[in-house]
Amino acid sequence: MGLGRFGTALAQELMRDGHTEVLGIDRDPGTVQSVAEQLTHAVVADSTKEEALRQLSVHESARVVIGIGNDVEASILTASVLIDLNVPNIWAKAVSEAHARILRQLGVHHVVRPEHDMGERVAHLVRGRMMDYIEFDDGFAMVKTSPPPEAVGRRLGDSGLRQKYGVTIVAVKRPGEGFTYATADTVIHEYDTLIAAGLIPDAERFSERTLASDAP
Repeated sequence: MGLGRFGTALAQELMRDGHTEVLGIDRDPGTVQSVAEQLTHAVVADSTKEEALRQLSVHESARVVIGIGNDVEASILTASVLIDLNVPNIWAKAVSEAHARILRQLGVHHVVRPEHDMGERVAHLVRGRMMDYIEFDDGFAMVKTSPPPEAVGRRLGDSGLRQKYGVTIVAVKRPGEGFTYATADTVIHEYDTLIAAGLIPDAERFSERTLASDAP
């Protein structure tokens, strides 16, 4: 619901991912017309009206995403209607922490702040030598990075990385190959790529330590 840049990109990706039924809803006829041929269904409707959503059988959907960002009131009202309809899995975009807090208080199952979350992610990538970074709500993170020099040429079980940094190496990628699950017998090579998991401070420290290790 809400076919701005976020909602449209999400709907298009769901279609590319093989979802057979993707319904897009927006109040603007021009917006709906622009995506009509790309989605299974695209409808002009007011998502803040319960009867309109019932007529579209939204209450029978397993998942609904509220992509409304420029009208906080409409976003909150839509969330309230979906909760009253007992939709089992509601996702919503929030444009501020206050907006996110209200959505959570209403009972929205998943609240995302795309611009804020991407800004945090890029900050982590810029600050360290992370190739990628994923942060979870419970203070846990996974990082994609290169190995510290003290681990090169050693078995993971002998490297002491978990004891020293508090992270677990869950996967390793050799140059030109795909990722494989890491075991205690996995030998780390200089140009490997590692996926490390741990508490956010530990994951950050591990990534930044690999950068410091390269300094002259």
